[in-house]
Amino acid sequence: MTGLAIIGGTGLTSLSGLEVTDKQFIETPFGQPSSALFMGRFAGKKVVFLPRHGEGHTVPPHKINYRANLWALKHAGISKVISIAAVGGIHDDLAPGTLAVPEQIIDYTYGREQSFYSDNFSPDKHLDFSYPYTESLRKLILDSADKQQIAIKNGGVYGATQGPRLETAAEIKRLKQDGCDMVGMTGMPEAYLARELGIDYACCALMVNWAAGLSDGVITMKHIEQTINEGMTEIKQLLAEIIQTQ
Repeated sequence: MTGLAIIGGTGLTSLSGLEVTDKQFIETPFGQPSSALFMGRFAGKKVVFLPRHGEGHTVPPHKINYRANLWALKHAGISKVISIAAVGGIHDDLAPGTLAVPEQIIDYTYGREQSFYSDNFSPDKHLDFSYPYTESLRKLILDSADKQQIAIKNGGVYGATQGPRLETAAEIKRLKQDGCDMVGMTGMPEAYLARELGIDYACCALMVNWAAGLSDGVITMKHIEQTINEGMTEIKQLLAEIIQTQ
C-alpha cells in the first residue's frame, strides 16, 4: 500500500469516519510502535492512521518510540505523512484555536534516539535538514484549508521540548527570543526520521493554549481539552479534503 498516513497527536487518538479494513501491528528492528496501524478508507480514499501516544493516550512524548512508528509506516508502503500536533502558542497571532502549518523546527529535546543509523553510522548519513518539512505537502494542507474555507496560518517555527511537563515562563521567554512561534513535545525526532526514510512529512498544528507566562492564570487540561475538542472538528474536515485529493 503506497500512500498517505496520518499521525494523530493529543486529541486525535482515533479518526472518526475511518472505515477500518485492516489493523496491523508491525514488529520493527527498533521495538514496538505506539500502536497498530489502522488501515482503511476515509472519504472513500485509502489512508493509514497511527495514534502517536497509543490508542488510549498512554505513551508520554519522551517515551514514544519514534523510530518504530516511522519504520512501521515505511514498511507498510507509506510515502507521505501528515502529523497532527497540539501545541502552545507563543507568537501573538497564534491564539488558542488557531491552526498553523509550521515551516521550521528548533529541537530542544534530549536523550531521544535521533537516527536509524545510531549503531551503524557512516559519513553519508549526514542528511540535509535545512528545511524540515516537505513543501509540496505543506502546500497540500494549505490549499485544502483554503478549499474548505478553514483559517490557517502559513509558516512559523515549532520549538520541540522534552516533556512531559509543561514549560516554565522563563523557558517560553527563551524560546520566543530564539524565534519559536509555537511549542510542542513531539515534533522531533519524528520529522528527521521521516527524512532519513525518504518519507514526505508536514505538520498541521493546533494551538490549544497560550504558552506558559503569556496569559493570566494557570494552564489546565480542562481548558486544553475544550480547545482540542473545538479544533478537531476543523482538523477532521481538513483531513477529509486532503485525503480526497490523494
